Amino acid sequence: MMKVSWHRVICSAWAVSAVLAGNSRADVPKPVKPFVVASPTFVVSDVPGWSPDQTPADFLDGIGSQLKARWRQLYREAPPPPSTMRPLSAFTLGGLLADSFLALQAADAQQFRNNNQDVLTYCRVLGLNEKLAPRFMSQGKLAEEDKWSDLRQAVVDGHQELGRVLHEQRDEDLAVLVDLGIWMRLLEMISGVVLETNAPNAWPLTIGSPALLRDLKARFDRLSDATRAHEKVVIIGDAIDFLCRHWDNDVPPDADRVANSHRKLELIMRKLTLK
Repeated sequence: MMKVSWHRVICSAWAVSAVLAGNSRADVPKPVKPFVVASPTFVVSDVPGWSPDQTPADFLDGIGSQLKARWRQLYREAPPPPSTMRPLSAFTLGGLLADSFLALQAADAQQFRNNNQDVLTYCRVLGLNEKLAPRFMSQGKLAEEDKWSDLRQAVVDGHQELGRVLHEQRDEDLAVLVDLGIWMRLLEMISGVVLETNAPNAWPLTIGSPALLRDLKARFDRLSDATRAHEKVVIIGDAIDFLCRHWDNDVPPDADRVANSHRKLELIMRKLTLK
């Protein structure tokens, strides 16, 4: 009985916050698949914070409905020039696409346009510019015009189109690495938000959900043997294994696990995408 009552309270609070958020950003759609922590005493497996059909935009909306996230504090410096190592450039491109979703969440037109230029640079190196440049340039225009609802859909569609083009080029491994880059960067962001919040009820949100980690692991395992053996890609696999070991279980999380996970994600993303 107590658990049901708490769930109703949380759902009511989420509904009120969604209305208030809608008043401040009326043109941004409500999250498609928000998630709610149902009880003040839970284990990580109780948190349904991700599903396979959930886009990065939905994921950040769900986090924003649960936590007070200062999105603009999560910005980072621009990446270095693209590496000649295509797997590394693909992973870095994924991180940049995650930063596009971040700027979208913050409704920051200038940040979005600046990041978009880096996205175009990395697309060029991977042979994607001819097919994708017009799409990404139109996104910059939408940001300049503050058309956030249209931009949200354009960014989601752009991510999906990029993956389709890579598959058409038979660059399936690069498509996987782009997606891994997106979600690893998103987890770096969200773990930082949870760490700053420092509230036990927020700790399970550090990694979205164990289902997300299992999905990342499955994607990594689909890479070819040659790609998985690449020195930079090995680092990505080790990080995913680290997160799975520490979070895909029924052990209640604590502050140390949150801090260690964020530190791991931050170090990996900096080492692979900013150096």
